[in-house]
Parts: sequence; C-alpha cells; structure tokens
Amino acid sequence: MKLSQKQMQRWAPWVLLVIFIAIWQAICSAFNVSEFIFPSPARIASQLNEFHAEILKHAWRTFWVTMVGFAISIVVGVLMGFLIGSSRIAYAAIYPLMTGFNALPKAAFIPILVVWFGIGVGPAVLTAFLISFFPIMVNIATGLATLEPELEDVLRVLGAKRWDVLIKVGLPRSLPYFYGSLKVAITLAFVGTTVSEMTAANEGIGYLLMSAGSSMQMGLAFGGLVVVGAMAMIMYELFAIVEKRTTAWAHRGSQNH
Repeated sequence: MKLSQKQMQRWAPWVLLVIFIAIWQAICSAFNVSEFIFPSPARIASQLNEFHAEILKHAWRTFWVTMVGFAISIVVGVLMGFLIGSSRIAYAAIYPLMTGFNALPKAAFIPILVVWFGIGVGPAVLTAFLISFFPIMVNIATGLATLEPELEDVLRVLGAKRWDVLIKVGLPRSLPYFYGSLKVAITLAFVGTTVSEMTAANEGIGYLLMSAGSSMQMGLAFGGLVVVGAMAMIMYELFAIVEKRTTAWAHRGSQNH
C-alpha cells in the first residue's frame, strides 16, 4: 500500500527514531561498550522498568514545576510582547535590553535564586520562567510590530482606533507566532527546570540525574534524560495540535501538499 505524503510525514520521525535506536544498540553490542560509560538502549529500558516508580515520582515533580514556570512565562511574555509590539518607542527602548538579558546564562542565576528562595521549588520555577519567556515575548512583539501599514491605514479610515486595530487584527494575526513560540519555549522550560534541579533541589529529574551519575548508574541517568525528552515532545505535539485547530487559516497552503 502506497503511503500519502501526509502519512509519510507523520511516520517519518518514528522511523528515524527506530533507526537511530537500532544503530545505537548495534554499536554498543559490536564494540562491547561498557554500561558504566555509554549504556545501550536495552540497558536504559531495563533501568526505566526497574526504577519506574522512582522515575515517575521525580518526573511528576519536574512536570508540574515546569508547567508553573511556563504558565508564568506565558503571562509575562504576552504582556511584555503586547507592550513592546504596540509602541515603537517601547520597542526601541525595551527590546535591546531584553535581548541583552536573554544572552545571560540562566544557570548563573540559580545560586542567586537559592539565596533568595532557598533550595526547592522556587529556583526551579523561576529558572523555567526566565529561560522560556523571551521567545514568547519576541514573537508576540514581532507579530504586532509587523502589522502592514496599509492595512492599518485602511482600518483607521474605516473608523477603527489604534486599540481596535491591535486587539481585533494584531493579536489574531500574532497567533501563529504565539504558538510557534510556545513550542520552542516549552522545551526550554524543561531545560531550565532540570538544570535548576541538578543544583538546587532534592527532587525532580535533575536531582535524579545527579544521584544516578554519582552512583555510576548511567542507564538510569540516560533514562531520566529520555523521560524529560518525552515530556517535552508530548507538550510540543499538544501545542502543535492546538495550533492547527485554532489557526487553520494560517496553514491553508501546507494542507494542500
């Protein structure tokens, strides 16, 4: 049975993943790579099964902490993006400063956050927020700031005020940018949470990675990485589905292929 292009696109990531895992396993088996240095997929699966209860506990902690930080980043990112994108003065004044702030390594903030909030949830939530709000802010601001002048002039002639243009035209037009930023930001949020947990927590996947590494359980450590990647992929796909359902008008061209 011949697969359509749409079906091929749907299955392509899974086929590539299977090929990658097969090559990984073959290399580990052929060269007899030590499990303490680079565990095989079979060893990782074995460790995931053996420690599944503990992994689930730490994964749940990482997940809800990430979601809290990510929710804050959405609120702050949308508000700041709206402020920056709706005013040329605000764009010129704030955007360069935010770009400079985003260049700072967020891991460097963790010791400061520990001093302020102690070891635990606080630093992890704030690290997830700090590392993920920038893409949201930038995309909202870009969607509003790049509104065609001709379109805005026509709406003004028809009696629309600046606020009406931003709310009724600018924001809907920014939705594809917004969903694109969510798919990037959610993966960054998981990175921020995990990094924070590695140094400032006694729970979570980051803590599990440090514990497994110190006890030379490399299969468990790689298993933790797999779990974080799986959670990020699931959230990415969720936002992709919501994007297609709510912004189908922006994907008309791609649906015909």
